[in-house]
Amino acid sequence: MAQAQAVTSSATRRSAGIIADGVFKVLLGAAYLIVASRLGDLLGVSPWLMVVSGVALLVGGGIETVCVRSRPIRTYMRLMVAYDTGWVLTALVGLLTAWRHGGAGGEVWIGYQAAAPLVFAALLLVAAPADPVPSASDTRAEGPAH
Repeated sequence: MAQAQAVTSSATRRSAGIIADGVFKVLLGAAYLIVASRLGDLLGVSPWLMVVSGVALLVGGGIETVCVRSRPIRTYMRLMVAYDTGWVLTALVGLLTAWRHGGAGGEVWIGYQAAAPLVFAALLLVAAPADPVPSASDTRAEGPAH
């Protein structure tokens, strides 16, 4: 019984983290849309790319949040690690490009944010649905295992 509660508590925390990740993407996307021109100027990125990135983050974060109960947590974790790894690597490439006085550092980083959330969402949508977790009443109805 205590082990089942610990597993449920852990899954609840992971689900909350997944929801927080999706909400963060939605908020970041909204911020990109609101300040597209000004932020684009700071990063050396065209406002249209900021808008595309903002929409992609809104869509990706929304799908991530909506699918949280219907997809396995393991699928989410793998996708989130891949997404965040790509985000860090792209940010590093963007920084290196900017340090070398290249003009495409911001475009590389924002370009990733325009594509990656949509890829994340597409992979999440085609992922196999989560197995339904039996409720406590289902377990009691089945009786003890022999």
